[in-house]
Amino acid sequence: MVTGSSGGSGGGSGLLTHAQAAALFTAAGITWSSSGNCSDRNSSSCTSFDGLRQASADGAVALRRASGCAMNITGGTETGHASGTYSHWNGYKLDFAMSSCLTGYVTGTFPYSGQRGDGAALYTAHSGNIYANEGNHWDVTFLN
Repeated sequence: MVTGSSGGSGGGSGLLTHAQAAALFTAAGITWSSSGNCSDRNSSSCTSFDGLRQASADGAVALRRASGCAMNITGGTETGHASGTYSHWNGYKLDFAMSSCLTGYVTGTFPYSGQRGDGAALYTAHSGNIYANEGNHWDVTFLN
């Protein structure tokens, strides 16, 4: 596992430990929660950041700063999410609790780009990041 700083502004592919990502989120004022009050990656009732891509963590911090919204992460890299290349487990996705502030920012800033197979409304940023409204949370895929 690659951990730590990429050493430059262009390298966002490194993988973080839970502690590293948690420190970044805390510094940015982003909170997180889990139904099990835990961070074990192998338990679906936990919220873990182990194996989160640096680019995904940076994207969450940028979203917090740009939106000015309070943000709470409810899903990270823990087991129990859908599989695939750009999955939670592979460090590309984070779930954020639904809030009127975040919803207003996403829908007012990024163009609507259709519906996912499960019916979730999609909004795609110019960066390529995809925001899916899953009803009770935003499922965000950080591609850049």
